[in-house]
Amino acid sequence: MRTTTFPSGTVSVVIPTFDRAEALERAVRSCLAQTHAVHEVLVCDDGSTDGSRERMHALGDERVKWLEGPRAGRPAVPRNRGIAAATGEWVAFLDDDDAWHPDKLSVQLQRLQGSDHGMACTNALRVRPGISEHAPYFPELRGPFDAAALLRVNQVICSSALVRTDLLRTLSTFPEAPELRGLEDYALWLCLALHTSILYCPEPLTIYHDQPANSVRAGSLSVPEQRDRVLTWLRGTRSYATATPALRRAVDGQLRAARRAAGRDLFTWLFLR
Repeated sequence: MRTTTFPSGTVSVVIPTFDRAEALERAVRSCLAQTHAVHEVLVCDDGSTDGSRERMHALGDERVKWLEGPRAGRPAVPRNRGIAAATGEWVAFLDDDDAWHPDKLSVQLQRLQGSDHGMACTNALRVRPGISEHAPYFPELRGPFDAAALLRVNQVICSSALVRTDLLRTLSTFPEAPELRGLEDYALWLCLALHTSILYCPEPLTIYHDQPANSVRAGSLSVPEQRDRVLTWLRGTRSYATATPALRRAVDGQLRAARRAAGRDLFTWLFLR
């Protein structure tokens, strides 16, 4: 297979994992098969006991690095361990039950060249249990995305995200608070979007396995309650503090709307004036 290399294109892949040895191997192999060669694949363990570590060592590729870790039960924790260890100029995120098309990184990096985008994402082929036909996750979505678009709804599939490493280390990593479990990726994308637009590739270059029974969700929270938690966290970040006044007003407006929808008008009046 032909391998291409672009300037300023070293990519560290961060994969959090817990007891999914077979799926994990599929995910890692899709990284190693990229036409733009990955710099390293950081497999960030969350307390696995199913032989995943031995399976990774058996691949025999020195780019695959196992990062040991205790069970946290929140994907933000192992992901952040990977970000801290990354030595590439870009960090790409991939969940252990998803995979990539071989040209995924190549397409993203080609389109990022010469642009001022600090982040990129792609469409995905959505694979669901019991459904034989797989369709793109977003039928008609167009990009790039700015903060205003992302404030309305999360349009970034985590396993498709590619982010400049220095941006993550300057602005924020994934929030690890238990109350943001299942929401941490949206929170981080918003944080980054306050300072960079996000390039979007409409091709389904990510294979997203949508398995609700095995996914990390935000519990029984309503959508307004979820938005309240995410935006409240965002207002406490350095990214928010250094954003333009217009963007801060946009965040505040969305938070007010979320709290009203969640029935928290009094709280909003007291603390968000």
